[in-house]
Amino acid sequence: MDFVEYLIANPYRFWLILGGLLLAAELLGTCGYLLWSGVSAIIVGAVTWLIPMDWHWQWVNFAILTLITAILWWYWLKNRTVTENQNLNQPNNLLMGKTFILSEPIVNGIGRINLADGSWRVQCEEDLPAGAKIRIIAVESITLIVEAVHQA
Repeated sequence: MDFVEYLIANPYRFWLILGGLLLAAELLGTCGYLLWSGVSAIIVGAVTWLIPMDWHWQWVNFAILTLITAILWWYWLKNRTVTENQNLNQPNNLLMGKTFILSEPIVNGIGRINLADGSWRVQCEEDLPAGAKIRIIAVESITLIVEAVHQA
C-alpha cells in the first residue's frame, strides 16, 4: 500500500498532516493567514477520527471551520488594534498627565526635570522655582511641555 492509498484509507491522518504543514508554514511569517486553516484542518482530523464521514463532507467542514475561525480572528484583531498599542514606539506620550517636582527652576520658560535615570528639558509659559509641582501636558520632540500644579 502506497502513501496516497494509506491516506485515503485513513482520512483523519491526512487532515492532521495538512494541519501540521499549515501550522509549520505559519511559522515562516504569514501573519495569521495559515494559522486558522491549520487549526481547522486539525479539528476536521479529530472529528473524522471520531465520526468517519465522506471526503466531500470533510472538505465542507474544513471550509466552514476555516471561514468561521478567520472571521472570529478578524473581529478580535479589529477590536484589539483600536484599544491597544496606541503609544507603540512613542513611550514619551505615556508621561502626559503625570505630575512631577522640578529639579531646577524654570527661567525664561525653560528648565530641567529629573525622570528615572535621565534629565529632561521642560518648557512652561511661566517661570517656576525648583521644587515646584508640575504636570506634563504635551511632548514635543525631546522637550516636555508642562504647566504648574497649583494646590488649593
